[in-house]
Amino acid sequence: MNKIHNINLGGYPFTIDEDAYHELNKYLAEIENHFSSSEGCEDILDDIEARIAELFSESLDGRGIVTRKELQKVINVMGTPADFGAESTDNDFYQESKDDGSGKKKSYKKIKTGKRLYRDGEDKVIGGVCAGVASYFGIEDPIWVRLSFLAMIFIGGVSILLYPLLWVIVPEAKTAGDKLKMKGEPATVSNIAKTIEEELEELSDKITEISKGFGTKKKIMTDFFQKESSPKDSRF
Repeated sequence: MNKIHNINLGGYPFTIDEDAYHELNKYLAEIENHFSSSEGCEDILDDIEARIAELFSESLDGRGIVTRKELQKVINVMGTPADFGAESTDNDFYQESKDDGSGKKKSYKKIKTGKRLYRDGEDKVIGGVCAGVASYFGIEDPIWVRLSFLAMIFIGGVSILLYPLLWVIVPEAKTAGDKLKMKGEPATVSNIAKTIEEELEELSDKITEISKGFGTKKKIMTDFFQKESSPKDSRF
């Protein structure tokens, strides 16, 4: 009988057997090693762990112990090291995750990866409800959803109650995995890493623009005060 370990993954407690415990540690170590040079390495690991925890919860459905079988299901969804360009020390285990012995790729129906409704905190006016609804239904510009809510207020006042209700019920997309699911894209290791790296790049660009703006304003003010403080020509 295998030993078991109690672990905390993505903020959630799990009981995992010895074999799965060692395979999970190797998998996470390979991910960390692959993305170690990325500026967002820590965020990537945190979001990947949160996604793995979510998949474990869906697979176990609140009961049982995480075994190699559950871990293989998760890796089949998240991707093997080879899928996201990393080197692996255990190709046999990852092959098991993809193959059922007959050469056919396994299919795990219990693990869902479809589009989900979230509030979009990055494109919000109030609570991100309209932006989230727009993303869910594939509406490119959330302004049309916002106008619809405003129209419902004038027609029957329905959205006065509906908006705060959705604000409370619908969770905000906080992790990279949430943002991918909001768009209907698979929350794999490579997609999570790409999302975080793109967000960091956008943030860096914004900081650079702000710095340039401050630099320009500082130069204008410096030039102005230098001009004002310079001696004037006296003319009689």
